[in-house]
Amino acid sequence: MVAGARGGRAVTSARARGLTHGVPAKVSLQDALAAVADPVRRSILRSLAEVPEWSKACGTFDLPVAKATLSHHFGVLRAAGLIEQRDEGPRRLNRLRRPEFDAAFPGLLDLVLSHPGR
Repeated sequence: MVAGARGGRAVTSARARGLTHGVPAKVSLQDALAAVADPVRRSILRSLAEVPEWSKACGTFDLPVAKATLSHHFGVLRAAGLIEQRDEGPRRLNRLRRPEFDAAFPGLLDLVLSHPGR
C-alpha cells in the first residue's frame, strides 16, 4: 500500500504494511454476504459511496461504536474486497472498491447501497 512518495519511490508506513486487502474476485459469496450483512458496515459503505475516493478518513465516520469495533469493521470490509485503505500522514483514508466488487458480484453493492439503513 503506497502511503506517499519521496524522490519517485513509494514510501509505505509500518502501520500500512499491516493492512491486508482481499481481492474481490477471490472472495467467496458467503464472505461477501457476511461483510454486507452488518448495519455498521453498510453505513460505512454508504458513506464511502457518497464521497470522492480517498477523501474520507477513518476518524470521520459518525458511528455508535468504539474505535476498536470500528477497526474490526474496516478489517472485515477490507478482507471482503469492499474497501481499500491507505495512510496519508496521521490519517487513514478509505476508498470504496466499487468497480472491482461489482465485477465479482454484479448488483450486490447496488442492492446494499440502495436499501435504506436500519
